[in-house]
Formats: sequence, structure tokens, C-alpha cells
Amino acid sequence: MSIAPILVVDDDPKIVTLVRTYLEREGFSVVTAGDGKSALATVAASSPRLIVLDIMLPELDGLALLRILRERSEIPIVLLSARGSTADRVYGIHEGADDYLVKPFSPAELVVRVKAVLRRAERGQSAPRARGAISHADLSIDLDRFEVRRGLTSIALTAAEFRLLTALVQAEGRVLTRQTLLDALYGPVPGDALERTIDVHVGRLRDKLGDAADRPRYIATVRGAGYRAVAAPTLPSSVSGGAK
Repeated sequence: MSIAPILVVDDDPKIVTLVRTYLEREGFSVVTAGDGKSALATVAASSPRLIVLDIMLPELDGLALLRILRERSEIPIVLLSARGSTADRVYGIHEGADDYLVKPFSPAELVVRVKAVLRRAERGQSAPRARGAISHADLSIDLDRFEVRRGLTSIALTAAEFRLLTALVQAEGRVLTRQTLLDALYGPVPGDALERTIDVHVGRLRDKLGDAADRPRYIATVRGAGYRAVAAPTLPSSVSGGAK
């Protein structure tokens, strides 16, 4: 069975060739597009497993394409951009990117980041051994199906938001630093790790949970330290055996 390709989207043929060469050396199949509209068509035609996406594109820019894709799927996306400020990086992650690499970049580092993002995504899609569910306040977190529910209502979270919530709940009230949470979300990826990225993820997670930083029900900010879950979780249902 063939493995879905990686889609490289950039209007600079030299960058496309460079990235394609390095990815193919690592055994990846690669398809390419030179603008946002053709990239959208390529996604529909080839169903790539990951997209390396330049922000500055003709026809349809990378951020607009990112928003469209995020409305339809959780396909992993690594952004490329000449804009390297903290604000630009945080904004890219906020819009739904899984990673952000600044031009000029090391193609070897890009390959490492692509592999790291794929590992996270495919670990989330795989079927691990049964681990049951944990509860946090009125939330039920299904660790096998990667689902969060409040009563009968499902709360749609990205893979990163799910991992963040799970890490906090499983810490059972202990404070987790931003660096610890970065490691839980992204693993040991070379380059600058932005702790501010965690604040963005927490903000989006709170929005989806209906939580508030000043009166937290689920996630509390510990000033100068990090974050912690407000309520301790119950035992996994597969372990508790219905004990009261």
C-alpha cells in the first residue's frame, strides 16, 4: 500500500527543489504546488499526510489556505516564512499550524521537524492499547478515541489541544512549566522553542471549554511558573472497575 505524499507549497522553484530533494532522500514521496489555489486542488487530489506551506503565495496566501484547511481537516502543516518575529510565529500557531520555520532555514532541520510532526500526528491516529477515560470536573476525556465530552456534547479539539489538556489533567494538580508542556506537545525539536506558543494553545483550549483565566474551572495559570489542572482526575474507567 502506497503512503500518502508530503505536499510542498512554495512559489520559489529553488526552495521547492531543495525541500523536495531532502525529503525524498529520507524516503518521502513528495508532490508540489506553486500557489495557494493549486495547492488546494492538490490536497483534494492526493490527500497528503503533511503540508510544508509557505506563507507568501500568489492567488491564495498561505495563511488563508491554512484557515480553509483547518475548517476541513487536521492535516499536519509546517509553515515557512521570512517573517521571523515572535508575534508572527505565535500568530501562525494560533491559526492552526503545527510548526513554524523561518527562512532562510536549514533543510536538514526542516526534515527533522517534519518527522517530529508526523510522529505526533500518527501517534494520535494509531490505536494504542486500551487506556480508558479520565474525568476532569465535568469533562470526560477518552484516551483511546481522542475525544472530549461534556455530558453528551462533544468538544472539538485539535491534536495539540487534546495533548495539552491530557497532560495537565494527568499531572493531577501539579504545576507544569511551559517548557514541560512544549516537550509534551512537540518533543525535542531543534531550533527556537517558543514558550509563548503554550499560552496561545491554552487560550484556544479555554475558549473551546468555556473556561476563563480569572475564574478557571479547568485550567489555572500559576504566575511565573506555568499551568495546572484545577480539579484532580478520577482513575481511568478501565482500571477503576466501577468503584465508588
